[in-house]
Amino acid sequence: MVKQERAARTRRSLVLAAAEVFAEEGYAAASLGTVSGRAGVSTGALHFHFSSKRALAEAVEATALLGLRRITGQVAAGPGSSIQKLVDSLHALAEGLSGDFVVRSGFRLHHEDGSGHQGALWREWWRWIERTLRSAQDDGELAAGVNVHDAAAAVVAATAGFQVLGGADAWWLSECWVTRFWQMMLPVLVGPDAAPGMRCSSPAPYRPRTRAAGPAAGEGLADDRRSVTDR
Repeated sequence: MVKQERAARTRRSLVLAAAEVFAEEGYAAASLGTVSGRAGVSTGALHFHFSSKRALAEAVEATALLGLRRITGQVAAGPGSSIQKLVDSLHALAEGLSGDFVVRSGFRLHHEDGSGHQGALWREWWRWIERTLRSAQDDGELAAGVNVHDAAAAVVAATAGFQVLGGADAWWLSECWVTRFWQMMLPVLVGPDAAPGMRCSSPAPYRPRTRAAGPAAGEGLADDRRSVTDR
């Protein structure tokens, strides 16, 4: 049991270290030696758990997917109309992309050659946006003539732009800019009469973790990395 627990800690530590390195250097430039050194384990231990850099990237994306689901789950459980939750979810994701390198790395991997697992995070985000918009439509919140699929595509495309541009300039992921985006977008979605009643700014803010999301995703990974020396 002790051996199994240590192996699990080592694996989680490697995923966290890989997320850091991928977020800082990108998938192509990142080396397994850098990842193992950051995790404080041998390269042999890394290869015991992950057969390739691609396998490690897929594990990072799977962990980031849990983080994304935590973000949308918190918003879904909160107050407000469906449209308000749509607004709040983009603010929360922008904060996650700014402050949680696991989430940031997971989304970045989709754009890197040879990495990522078929864009799982982007598919999840698209489904959340479209589902929320359909709920808004069912509740009579959308303006006449708004196409849910087209509106979802526009929000997802904007998110991709924020994510890519935010890698070079954090302003693109700022609360100020996301607010301005919704100030432009909401009158189209809900109509000019309803838009003034909507809040475009961030709610009492979601605070993204800088570690992996939740026990299943690697709770206590920082401690793991300090204590593990081998597999």
